Amino acid sequence: MYELIKKDGLAKRGRFHTVHGVIETPVFMNVGTAAAIKGAVSTDDLRGIKTQVELSNTYHLHVRPGDDVVKKMGGLHKFMNWDKPILTDSGGFQVFSLAGLRKIKEEGVHFHSHVDGRKIFMGPEESMQIQSNLASTIAMAFDECPSSVADRAYMENSVARTTRWLKRCKTEMERLNHLPSTINKDQLLFGINQGGVYEDIRIAHAKEISELDLPGYAIGGLAVGESHEEMYRILDAVVPHLPVNKPTYLMGVGTPANILEAVERGVDFFDCVYPTRNGRHGHVYTNQGKLNLFNAKYELDDRPIEEECQCPACRSYSRAYIRHLLKAKEMLGMRLCVLHNLYFYNTMMEEIRQAIEEGTFKEYKKKKLDGLMGGKY
Repeated sequence: MYELIKKDGLAKRGRFHTVHGVIETPVFMNVGTAAAIKGAVSTDDLRGIKTQVELSNTYHLHVRPGDDVVKKMGGLHKFMNWDKPILTDSGGFQVFSLAGLRKIKEEGVHFHSHVDGRKIFMGPEESMQIQSNLASTIAMAFDECPSSVADRAYMENSVARTTRWLKRCKTEMERLNHLPSTINKDQLLFGINQGGVYEDIRIAHAKEISELDLPGYAIGGLAVGESHEEMYRILDAVVPHLPVNKPTYLMGVGTPANILEAVERGVDFFDCVYPTRNGRHGHVYTNQGKLNLFNAKYELDDRPIEEECQCPACRSYSRAYIRHLLKAKEMLGMRLCVLHNLYFYNTMMEEIRQAIEEGTFKEYKKKKLDGLMGGKY
């Protein structure tokens, strides 16, 4: 399923075979929370900007339109007209982000919907059932994502419960994949490592879940308030204790610099809302640093966002025009910035894969970071 093609230090160049196609890794997954990329980006657009994997949110799709609706429409791939891999997160992160609306118990989590306030219950079995209805390529285990500053006693209890939940997820997914009514009987389950910033808890948990021999493993509970240095320290400690012959997914990360640092430590999969969120606010990535297109200095700038870029925005439009669209609150401005940012990320991942294959990742990383951090436009 996961083919390790080349290593350059700890950096891995891999190929992950799924029922919906091959994923070349390292990969950045483009985030479409409610089965759409924010910024009026279609699945046809995604095909044109080198997207390999689309990521949707189990909790949000359960609330609206309802996973039963998606199943009746033939699953997420048919519903959104996307034939490549889809990863669905488990709803576990909402346990963290909706802290004021939930109560955690052993059987699962009682929520109040953020949309209409109705009561929702989600445990490991419910999360697997919802994700089975969505028929995603990769389903994430249901976990608790505790605060990175939670005390040791809370963290130990939380991680132990996450392990118990993971075993329940595995059992339930195996059951669902054998049902005649299941759309994707080849759905894959990734487990999630937790433990906050406690190295020993993280390492013990990584060893324990590795024994379950799942198709892939994620590192969760980072990029939730701790410093970048703490995140890198945890990656240094944990990644060596996850199987090298399985993909490692760093959830919710991150900036181009975060991705480069994590690839160097052996991470394969990434996702983050930064490129789309920043794009909707007129902030665009270039190899010379980030630009804010609202700045007056771009009013008469006839250059594309970035010379040589082949994204739809840069092929056809100037900074001046995109700035005008943003200022006029025309949706096209936001859309072009999002397309550019996702193309930038997807192209960077292509470059990373090539550098690892050529054994030049360290040099590539230094050159890329020098440009990203030192650019003065």
